[in-house]
Amino acid sequence: MDLAYICEWEKWPKSTHCPSVPLACTWSCRNLIAFTTDLRSDDQDLTRVIHILDTEHPWDVHSICSGHSEAVTCLEWDQSGSRLLSADADGQIKCWSMADHLANSWESPVGSLVEGDPIVALSWLHNGVKLALHVEKSGASSFGEKFSRVKFSPSLTLFGGKPMEGWIAVTVSGLVTVSLLKPSGQVLTSTESLCRLRGRVALADIAFTGGGNIVVATADGSSASPVQFYKVCVSVVNEKCRIDTEILPSLFMRCTTDLNRRDRLPAITHLKFLARDMSEQVLLCASSQASSVVECWSLRKEGLPVNNIFQQLSPAVGDKQPTILKWRILSATNDLDRVSAVALPKLPISLTNTDLKVASDTQFYPGLGLALAFHDGSVHIVHRLSLQTMAIFYSSAAPRSVDEPAIKRPRTTGPAVHFKAMQLSWTSLALVGIDNHGRLSMLRISPSMGHSLDAGLALRHLLFLLEYCMVTGYDWWDILLHVQPSMVQSLVEKLHEEYTRQKAELQQVLSTRILAMKASLCKLSPCAVTRVCEYHAKLFLIAASSTLKSLLRPHVLNTPDKSPGDRLTEVCAKITDVDIDKVMINLKTEEFVLDMNTLQALQQLLQWVGDFVLYLLASLPNQGSPLRPGHSFLRDGASLGALRELMVVIRIWGLLKPSCLPVYTATSDTQDSMSLLFRLLTKLWICCRDEGPTSEPDEALVDECCLLPSQLLIPSLDWLPVSDGLVSRLQPKQPLRLHFGKPPALPGSATSLQLDGLIRAPGQPKMDHLRRLHLGAYPTEACKACTRCGCVTMLKSPNKTTAVKQWEQRWIKNCLCGGLWWRMPLSYP
Repeated sequence: MDLAYICEWEKWPKSTHCPSVPLACTWSCRNLIAFTTDLRSDDQDLTRVIHILDTEHPWDVHSICSGHSEAVTCLEWDQSGSRLLSADADGQIKCWSMADHLANSWESPVGSLVEGDPIVALSWLHNGVKLALHVEKSGASSFGEKFSRVKFSPSLTLFGGKPMEGWIAVTVSGLVTVSLLKPSGQVLTSTESLCRLRGRVALADIAFTGGGNIVVATADGSSASPVQFYKVCVSVVNEKCRIDTEILPSLFMRCTTDLNRRDRLPAITHLKFLARDMSEQVLLCASSQASSVVECWSLRKEGLPVNNIFQQLSPAVGDKQPTILKWRILSATNDLDRVSAVALPKLPISLTNTDLKVASDTQFYPGLGLALAFHDGSVHIVHRLSLQTMAIFYSSAAPRSVDEPAIKRPRTTGPAVHFKAMQLSWTSLALVGIDNHGRLSMLRISPSMGHSLDAGLALRHLLFLLEYCMVTGYDWWDILLHVQPSMVQSLVEKLHEEYTRQKAELQQVLSTRILAMKASLCKLSPCAVTRVCEYHAKLFLIAASSTLKSLLRPHVLNTPDKSPGDRLTEVCAKITDVDIDKVMINLKTEEFVLDMNTLQALQQLLQWVGDFVLYLLASLPNQGSPLRPGHSFLRDGASLGALRELMVVIRIWGLLKPSCLPVYTATSDTQDSMSLLFRLLTKLWICCRDEGPTSEPDEALVDECCLLPSQLLIPSLDWLPVSDGLVSRLQPKQPLRLHFGKPPALPGSATSLQLDGLIRAPGQPKMDHLRRLHLGAYPTEACKACTRCGCVTMLKSPNKTTAVKQWEQRWIKNCLCGGLWWRMPLSYP
């Protein structure tokens, strides 16, 4: 467990911190972090501002002037990581969503209000999706066995069983408020008292049951009072939201029932369910000014003993013993230093005895540890069931020995720097903390909690979590923090091996995600930089190929079951003729008829296909060069087959509108460049296609490719720029110090080798990587960039034709690699 980086604000006077203001922090499955600070000055109050950052570029923080009238008390991301709830100390709740799908542009179209009643707990309603990770089956071939779907009901359903969206909040005065988002955009809000005798609620948390009910836990802050639990049922009756509440068994903390310690720990400071969808386990922390005790409780069904008299009177009672729900303590800690923050794991690891035993044997701990931050600046990871310490992080230079009791340590003057809010990432491999000086710290947590593992087992742990991200669609940035350059090659190979063991339908669904995953892994190794370019080119080729083929329309409506795109693939695979015109004869050309404006609008995309084919064929003679991207395409039958199909499509479209054809600069006016490239591409494809035997390209083909530069001008392809992100520049045991709002002058990354055409000097012309348009050195159009691969594209489309819209829809929400879009500031000379 070590520090990856610290990000701090520009200098603020010491007096501006408000220690009484609680901080809120939340981490989305897309690796966006939203947090608040306790900074205030005479002319500025930052406690009402929500800051959002991407973990790969933490200095590029986006601050939302939230419009809250009081300090923000709660923040909560939704399951998809694209919407955010914020609540304040005046009872106002706002729902934020991305404007134009940009991670640094937010709007709040809807919200709710419980006027003057501070919100203490906030949660989205459950959508009924719950997975379980089975560590025991981490070696199984099918993803369905490793990550099984658990039967879980949504909190509320629409007609047809679709989960209804909305949120639930608990206020200080003991009210529960629920807002439901109807598909029409209307918000149904209802507020109800948790019980008849309302009391002050200082702490609360919300969890969900498998049957679709909601459980709310509340405490008034005093350890002498019980921790109360309520069942909340939400329904819609006559177009109105209805809330029914029911009291559940309550509990007193063990440490307060002990006569010797009753008065030493007067306050309950933390109350959390161990997981959002596990309402039968709760974590409690009682504290004094100097120390804390943490307890873990579990709700169990217990049998009620029945007197013999009743058993004789009613034999049915004797057969089936009545049961009662009771809270039982699972584990408790000894006296600890005062706890300042708690973070719980979000990884839904299966807690069966066999899974726990395998996890312990293989030392796989993600999802099993929760984080406790203390006022002395240290952070402990403790087991979620036994509360045994698994790992410790010290922020100060002088760590104390583990055996030394916290109570006897001499207290330093003034409060130490400590975390006021913490969150674990979705795979539990990273921890973010906001300290009492407003700084953000990112900690790495090793899957084995620092235990030394052999390389094979460490790889298996990371592979298992990468597969989980591949299946769920979550961002895997936090896993990359633990990948060493030496692991990259074997991780990519094993990931591909696991992927090929899945069913064909699942492979098709995950085909682009695995390419993006391989590209991000290869960024971490200086030897694999060209492969990053190749994976991104392959993503682009898949998207372009499916878009262009989807434009083909059957000539008559009552066609057989095969679409024109499928028929094109079949014909091109069957006919291995090197003459492009002979392949065209076998196709129904009327299916390729398109509007002239549409064909002209696609010219840049068709030009890229033509340039890419020429570049690949020209690089065949020196295919051993590691500094020249494209090497893997020369032995990839599927990609070469897709390019061959597109060449046929382009040839037919060129007959309709010659100006849409790719433009080549040839030395001879009479040369048919398309036919020449198709002939060479077909010969290369025959050598490595899936159906036939693979063979090396013959010398005649290599000789012809050697002559290409003397026949045609070879284009310099615009590969994606080397990303300016952090993950490839982080060194173990060397944390980076960053400042919010200031791009850092980072040491050279592993990928910044001088590769052919990969490095762009500042002031060079920029490219729209998805529309293949040149933007100039200082673009005047507003652009957006991908937070993961650095791909740049214009915000507004310069072309309004249907075909171009169809192409742009493929990456309007996310980049082709799955990264989020971030609006770029305009650059000036």
